[in-house]
Amino acid sequence: MRILHVLSAEFFAGSAAYAVALAEAHRAQGHAVWLVSDSDQLPTGAPQVKTAVSNRRYGQRLRNARLIRQLVRTEQIDVVHAHSRAASWVSYAALRGLKVPLVSTVHGRQHLHTSTSLFDIYGDKVIAICANLRTHLIEEVQMDPVKIVALPNGVAFGSEQLATNNYQLLVDNEQLTVNYSLSTDNCLRIAFIGRFNGGKGERAAALLQQVFPPLLAEFPALRLALIGGELEQLPAAGKGALAQLQAQFGERVEVVGFTTDVAGWLARTTLTIGAGRVAIEALGAGHAVLALGEASYAGLVTEANFATAAASNFGDIAPRVTPSDVDFGALLADARAFLARPQAVPGALQVQVRAHYNLARVAAEVLAVYQSARMKKAVPNFLPVLMYHKIPDAPPATKHQTFVTKDNFAKHLAFFKSRRFTLITFADYLQFARGERPLAEFPRRPLVLTFDDGYFDNYTNLLPLMQQYGYRGVLYLLGDFGVRYNQWDLAADPTEPRADLMDEAQKRAFVAAGWEIGAHTMSHPRLPALPLPAATAEIQRSKASLETVLQTEVVSFAYPYGDLNDDLKAAVHAAGFAFGVATDTGGLHLEDDRFQVFRINVFPHENTASLFKKTASWYRKYYRRKRGK
Repeated sequence: MRILHVLSAEFFAGSAAYAVALAEAHRAQGHAVWLVSDSDQLPTGAPQVKTAVSNRRYGQRLRNARLIRQLVRTEQIDVVHAHSRAASWVSYAALRGLKVPLVSTVHGRQHLHTSTSLFDIYGDKVIAICANLRTHLIEEVQMDPVKIVALPNGVAFGSEQLATNNYQLLVDNEQLTVNYSLSTDNCLRIAFIGRFNGGKGERAAALLQQVFPPLLAEFPALRLALIGGELEQLPAAGKGALAQLQAQFGERVEVVGFTTDVAGWLARTTLTIGAGRVAIEALGAGHAVLALGEASYAGLVTEANFATAAASNFGDIAPRVTPSDVDFGALLADARAFLARPQAVPGALQVQVRAHYNLARVAAEVLAVYQSARMKKAVPNFLPVLMYHKIPDAPPATKHQTFVTKDNFAKHLAFFKSRRFTLITFADYLQFARGERPLAEFPRRPLVLTFDDGYFDNYTNLLPLMQQYGYRGVLYLLGDFGVRYNQWDLAADPTEPRADLMDEAQKRAFVAAGWEIGAHTMSHPRLPALPLPAATAEIQRSKASLETVLQTEVVSFAYPYGDLNDDLKAAVHAAGFAFGVATDTGGLHLEDDRFQVFRINVFPHENTASLFKKTASWYRKYYRRKRGK
């Protein structure tokens, strides 16, 4: 892809570090990347264009928008990624009338005023860096939940030896042996790392007044490091407290200010106080953290409170407008207890942090967001996905309407042909989304036909009929090739007629004919009824089995019975699928939720009128209005 990042970068803050990290990760994968910001000296090999993105005067904003629009056209940009409200504003203006999507990462709470809710300049997709921020955007900014993806900042963790007693860690296929010491220079040191202006400056001032004086007095070997930008903007009370500390404790108070060697200072620090990226990098490097941000104090980060701390970006972001008072007495007690007996960061916590914020994983997820935004912009209408099962010669003696006879199915195909539909698969769709096929070739009237379970009549009746029309579909199969009939139906109702499934050779015939093979679990259970680990195993093993036996890539998963929940959707995503296909539930557009794709049930007695309705661009809205799903 050809990616343009637009960001405010008057100084190298966390948002700039995030943008640069993404740029370098995507460049390493072969994507072309450009940056537009206040600086052209950011640490990236990508081409940089300097302009005053942070300047909010309308004249400068319009100049910025014209510059971005020209760059988008000249370099044939596929997606623009903005990293601040100012960047989103000028990017939104620049892209008006173009088919290029805008993705915005929101790094912090937005100012709540009328224009924020009424004038959505954040574009086609929004990345919220933590769960609390997503809640804020939905409930307070009133942003459409469908467009928001909660995805943390990615961090490229180093391979240095980190904390804990001889703990063997396996992270990113890298074995780390870690040994704990106070710090690399053998000093007992506490450090505040962050900005010294705004809300962070108020926190720093309170620490200088209420926390650091007693700690320095109680621990004669303790050193205090103050690390971060805008130190001159520290509130007056904080400046006064700092002057007193320097007079009383001399060189034990290290006023570092802005530095490019944050990692080095983390290595020399016993206990770090900070939030956001500071907390992430410290924990990932095995260093203890008291999570203190603009919104709250999350305490000493442990395995038990990691999820809660991460949801607030380690104290920086509250989900709703709330008082931001911090109990500095409790913080002092936590710091005192830790410094009295310094403890290593548990290896399991370090692994958890590195997995959650892993740059390679986050960069891949962001790339999927780009692709999704691009497809929704290029293919804005509802894409019909129809669900079939058996294609028998005659109606079976069943209570269930999971069949369409061979003769009726032939009429369906004739109807699709007359309506000039082009049949595609999810694998085809993914090729367009990934840029492997040009969007100009995407069909004007796409249609996806899916067939669940792999019945024997699919081989005898379905495949020949589809081949007559030159059509391909998506066949959802069980990963257990030993299942040879509809055992799940008979287990629920012994009077249900037996329906045989295809053997391996017959399934291979579909692969040879160019069909997409999707996964449908190992044994067709109701997934929500299983313990999550068992359900996850059904999902993961089915993909691995089908890919191994049939030697084909499996990119989509169909939930048996259409039964799903958020945990199962996450499990399908984590298993490496690109799509999860539901039944009569899901978004208005495929890209609203790739892991709950709306699929339409096809019944035995469909006629041309019902097929016309079910394949119409307005059908999903009609169905939602009629049934509330």
